Amino acid sequence: MKWDPSKYVEFGNHRDRPFHDLVARVRSVQPGRVVDLGCGPGNLTATLAERWPEAHVVGIDSSEEMLLRAESLKEEYLPQRSHHQTPARLTFEQGDIADWEPDAETDVVVTNAALQWVPGHLDLMPGWLRALKPGAWFAMQVPGNFTSPSHRLMRELAESPKWSGRLGGVLRHDGAVGSPADYLGIMLDAGCAADAWETTYLQVLQGEDPVLEWVRGTGLRPVLAALSAEEAADFEGQYAALLRQAYPSTNHGTVYPFRRIFAVAHKPE
Repeated sequence: MKWDPSKYVEFGNHRDRPFHDLVARVRSVQPGRVVDLGCGPGNLTATLAERWPEAHVVGIDSSEEMLLRAESLKEEYLPQRSHHQTPARLTFEQGDIADWEPDAETDVVVTNAALQWVPGHLDLMPGWLRALKPGAWFAMQVPGNFTSPSHRLMRELAESPKWSGRLGGVLRHDGAVGSPADYLGIMLDAGCAADAWETTYLQVLQGEDPVLEWVRGTGLRPVLAALSAEEAADFEGQYAALLRQAYPSTNHGTVYPFRRIFAVAHKPE
C-alpha cells in the first residue's frame, strides 16, 4: 500500500496534537538514542531532535514515499539550527515495525499512530519492553475510533453487495488495537511504571467533505489501493454522502470526534 505524504500531513495541527500530548509524558532528561517507530514523513520525528538535541534520533518506516519526504525535510531542518547548539543527529531508516527490536543503546521509543497497522503488536510489546535497558521509556498512541461513524460506514459500504467482491477483507478492524487497560497491563506485567489514558479531541474541520479528506490520508488508504481510479471515485462518492449525514456541517465547520489511546512505560533503573 502506497502512502501520500502530502495528503497525510493535511490537518497537521489536528493530527499532530496527540503526538505532542504523548511525548509530554516522557520525562527522559538526556537520552542517547531515541527511536520513532512508524515515523511517517518525519516532521514529528524532527521535534524529538529539537527536544533532545544531544540524542541520535532515528525514524523508522516501511514506506519509501514517507522516507523520501522525511529525508527532504531533514535537509531543510538541520541548516536552521543555531551554530551555538550541537547539531541533532537525525536519521531515517526503512524497516518493518514487526521485525524491529530495540538495541542496547535505546533510551526512548515513541510510536505514534502506527501500531494499528501491525497485526499482533500486543504480542510483540512484551518482548520490546523486556529488551529495553533499565531506565528506558516506551510511549505509544493508537486510534480508538474504529467504531466511530467514519470507520463503521466505510466498513459497511466495503462489505455491501456492490463492493464486497473487490474489498472483502481489505479493512482490518477486529483486534487492530487494544484497550487502554490492555496496554497498561502489558506494561505493568513487564515490570514498568506505566500510565494509560484516552482522549477524544473534538476537531472542527473546514471545507467541503472534510471528514472524507481526513480519512483519505489514513484509514481510506487500503480501499483506494485496492480499486481502480474510476472505482475509487465511485466508492468515495457513496461514502461522502454517508459522511455528510453522520457529520453535518455547522456554521463553525464540521465537528469530528477523534478518540486516541495512549500508554507510556518507564522501565525501572
